[in-house]
Amino acid sequence: MRLVSVVGTRPQLIKAAALLPAIRARHDEVFVDTGQHWDEAMAGAFFAELGLPRPDHSLGIGGGGQAEQTARMLTALEPILVAERPDAVLVYGDTNSTLAGALAAAKVSLPVAHVEAGLRSFDRTMPEEVNRVVADHVSDLLLCPSDTAARNLAAEGISREVHVVGDVMLDVLNWATERALWRPPAVLHRLELSKPFVLVTVHRSENTDDRARLSQIVHALDALDEPVIFPVHPRTVRAIGDLNWRPKPHIRLIDPVGYIEMVTLTGAARLVLTDSGGLQKEAYWLGVPCLTLRDETEWVETVKAGWNALVGADADRIVHAARMFVPAGPRPTLYGDGLAAERCVARLGQTARADRARPMTIGQPS
Repeated sequence: MRLVSVVGTRPQLIKAAALLPAIRARHDEVFVDTGQHWDEAMAGAFFAELGLPRPDHSLGIGGGGQAEQTARMLTALEPILVAERPDAVLVYGDTNSTLAGALAAAKVSLPVAHVEAGLRSFDRTMPEEVNRVVADHVSDLLLCPSDTAARNLAAEGISREVHVVGDVMLDVLNWATERALWRPPAVLHRLELSKPFVLVTVHRSENTDDRARLSQIVHALDALDEPVIFPVHPRTVRAIGDLNWRPKPHIRLIDPVGYIEMVTLTGAARLVLTDSGGLQKEAYWLGVPCLTLRDETEWVETVKAGWNALVGADADRIVHAARMFVPAGPRPTLYGDGLAAERCVARLGQTARADRARPMTIGQPS
């Protein structure tokens, strides 16, 4: 079977790192990087760290507005799919790269497999929500991390080829924690972190593109009375610059770190504040309380378990929760057993052109 995999962001590289070894052991795979995270510090270092091959096609499409970026990706992806003639296209998550990969494949009648299908925040103002909904509705194989995700799809009338496989990010997290134990990263020593600290990430457009929300978040960080480590996403650097914010001495803004170092920081933190979906899960798996800087989350199970709380972007609410939040109890097993990648690849092997109801019209626009 011949596959084209489409990635573009750091979280997608992490997910791809779980699948690619098993995919390449069984199938012919073409790796496409849209370049959505175009900063080398954000994405480039991940290839070596995670053992990923360099892409067969690098599109270099970063920056721009939501529609512009997606349109540029679509324009660049279609001729690649026509030339490569895969049996299926694999997309991950909920980014513009996900949407572009799924739409480009659907437009030339190629089967689409979606890893992390069925997630819903039920907030259509989020670009990520629109991306995941559309990607799911044009996908032929839907690989879900949880029963909740499968139920979300059923509620939208999607029931064919829906499979609960677990979360591939847990596969990679398990690998990273084992590697960190074997060869501990120096990040804690380098940052001189000898006492409890709060780890913060902010990158979602709902926070970075909204001056009022971002201002509330950074003022909450100023009000905390313990060390704050804040790896700053390139998008957030620009947004913070527009605020003319001068962080208090207890706040350390640092460049993005590698995946294993981020796992180490997360595991060592007293508390995580984030708007990242991936970090919500990683904090949960590592047993670290999490406050989500959003008004909703697609990872609802972490909230129901009592280890994650939604605090939005209200400074007083964030500060109060950071001081008072205590997990409700033990952590139930969520999102599988760390063997999701093998299940995904097994399902991928069952997806081929012959299973398509509609005829192949690749390269022939209607």
